[in-house]
Amino acid sequence: MRKVVIFAAVALLAVCLAPAMAWSAPKEIKIGVIYPLSGGAAAAGRELRAGAELAADIANGLIPGVNMTMAKNAGIKSLGGAKIKLIFKDHQGNPQLGADLAKKLILDDKVVGILGCYHSSVTKTVSAVAERYGIPMINGSSTSPDLTKRGFKWFWRTTPHDKWFTKDLFEFLSGLSKGKVRGVKAVPKDQISRLAAACEKTEWGSHVAIEIASFAKEYGFTLAANILYASKSPDLSSEVQSLIAAKPAAMLFASYTSDAILMIKTLKSMKAKPKIIWGQDAGFDKPEFVALGDDVVGILTRSVFLPSVTKMKPLAGQVNALFIKKMGHDLDGASARAFTGLQTWVHVLEKAGSTDPKAIQKACNTITIPGKELVVPWVGIKFSTKGDEIGQNVLGGGLIGQYQKKGGKVVLEVVYPFDIATADMIFPLKGY
Repeated sequence: MRKVVIFAAVALLAVCLAPAMAWSAPKEIKIGVIYPLSGGAAAAGRELRAGAELAADIANGLIPGVNMTMAKNAGIKSLGGAKIKLIFKDHQGNPQLGADLAKKLILDDKVVGILGCYHSSVTKTVSAVAERYGIPMINGSSTSPDLTKRGFKWFWRTTPHDKWFTKDLFEFLSGLSKGKVRGVKAVPKDQISRLAAACEKTEWGSHVAIEIASFAKEYGFTLAANILYASKSPDLSSEVQSLIAAKPAAMLFASYTSDAILMIKTLKSMKAKPKIIWGQDAGFDKPEFVALGDDVVGILTRSVFLPSVTKMKPLAGQVNALFIKKMGHDLDGASARAFTGLQTWVHVLEKAGSTDPKAIQKACNTITIPGKELVVPWVGIKFSTKGDEIGQNVLGGGLIGQYQKKGGKVVLEVVYPFDIATADMIFPLKGY
């Protein structure tokens, strides 16, 4: 009788513990990653994917010797060393397709959470799906300000958004008139006050155009033209004609890769001669754009990562060297932010010690990742939990770089913030 009682007790204990043991120690943690892997932004998608993959490889212990916390745990330590598994989906720049893919990842692939989506328009629909199902989504590279103004409970964004980046532009222009730019004497404001902008007409570009108009007024600049054009346009001649006709000192752009390349080729064919060309990252920060060679020298682009950052952050140099080995070129703004987005997922899961959505939600809302852990030159990552920007990282920051030719190679040098400039600015732009 005693043996029966003992056997029954052991069996009952095993039944009670089995679900908890199985749940607390998953072998892998599936993260759905939705990027534009084909179509007009495929070049960006390739960089994004590579950045996320590199972060996952480091977190899973496949690449030793990197001086960051997640490289030392060989998986999620608080979850028994569970490995990160990335499931990639291609949204092709299509918001509806992105939403459909998010549903499949949640319902069929049973992902713990989502990373994506680059295009703000796609992030908007995908995050709405994640919100509906109560699945955490971390966004590393979409910059429409509206994304963190919706009061969502399951959406967090690591990157600064376009309001911050556009303010940086006008701080830069203001500093140019005050002699703050390295290597350039103060330029009278009336010589650079006339601006013209052309932005692609989706969620992202439309909001950039609004921010440019708002800050131009605030900083006392004249916006002579503010054009919205159809994304992936086969011809931009009329738009460039309108820009040239406005006679601006500076031309400002928000364009994805194919549009950015076509815009510069068209400006060249029409012999445009602005003193400044500035791009809002995206297409102006891709290897295919740099392949235009001398035609990009002197152009400015905002970013969150430039290769010269490696001079200031040894950790960035370590990761950049690994990325070069993987891809044959430096990290850029897209790949560095994808890396940081996946890294944030790793830190959040480590803090949560669970794959339960509520535990992940709590971890996101309370986590602080110090800047010393990051490849990007930010103070760190900490998400707002109140006010009108719920889920926005409040410790991020931007850079403005300028393409310059050094040793026969086109490179990006930091020109803003002024105190970390890595080279004298080329001003004015030579024109075409």
